[in-house]
Amino acid sequence: MLERNQNTIGTSISFCGNGLHSGLPVKLTLCPAPIDRGIVFRRTDLDGSPEVEAKSKFITNTLRATTLEKGNAKVFTVEHLLSALFALHIDNCIIEMDSPEPPVADGGALTFAQMINDAGIVKQEKNISILTLSTVESVYDGNKFIAALPYDGLRITFTSINNHPLLGTQMKDIIINPESYVKEIAPARTIGFTWELDALRKMSLGKGGTLDNAVVYSETECLSKLKFPDELVRHKILDILGDISLVGPIHAHIISVLGSHKLNAALSGKLQLLK
Repeated sequence: MLERNQNTIGTSISFCGNGLHSGLPVKLTLCPAPIDRGIVFRRTDLDGSPEVEAKSKFITNTLRATTLEKGNAKVFTVEHLLSALFALHIDNCIIEMDSPEPPVADGGALTFAQMINDAGIVKQEKNISILTLSTVESVYDGNKFIAALPYDGLRITFTSINNHPLLGTQMKDIIINPESYVKEIAPARTIGFTWELDALRKMSLGKGGTLDNAVVYSETECLSKLKFPDELVRHKILDILGDISLVGPIHAHIISVLGSHKLNAALSGKLQLLK
């Protein structure tokens, strides 16, 4: 069985902003947590400050984002923050929020990664198991799929096929470690299209999105300034890491074509059964 030491952060650190989909103001505070506490969201705006653990069994919705819910504690669009905690090997952290959605911040996970590094990463005196695979675990949905293969480390390969003239087929393959994540994945922002905006608004989504914290495409052009030519697939990898984090530390090569939060959640559920 593979193991590594558990980690938490060195001190509490806060960030204020608005949620990507709700547009609601929120104060987010990352707090150190003891050994074996895990990653826990705490809704400080609700009576009794109810909590929900960042575990796959608490996923209740995957429409446009990942929602976790336990009793009165409900949080959504948590994948960007979870992605940063996971990639930087933070195992124990209390996440306090006075609203149901974390701040969109930079639109990716770089703000959260910087918060973690600013707070400091503290090694704890107990190990945590790393899930390893002996077989391939996969989920298919028509021409879309996600699979996890045995691998010594963590590697993600994502392929996107889009009819937009500026997008087409994009593929990114990357070995994930804290350094590669901060440089290559964390800055990548969520993607949107102008023709989706009315539908999103009707679903009360996307209210906090801007041309700075999201990459927005019209039918013929990109209205935002790209950070990477392939920012779309990099952000998809960011999302996979956030959703797979709900299983805990893992060594695998995860391959996805036309993936989604729904497929990510389904794979997380299958991997959880292996623990």
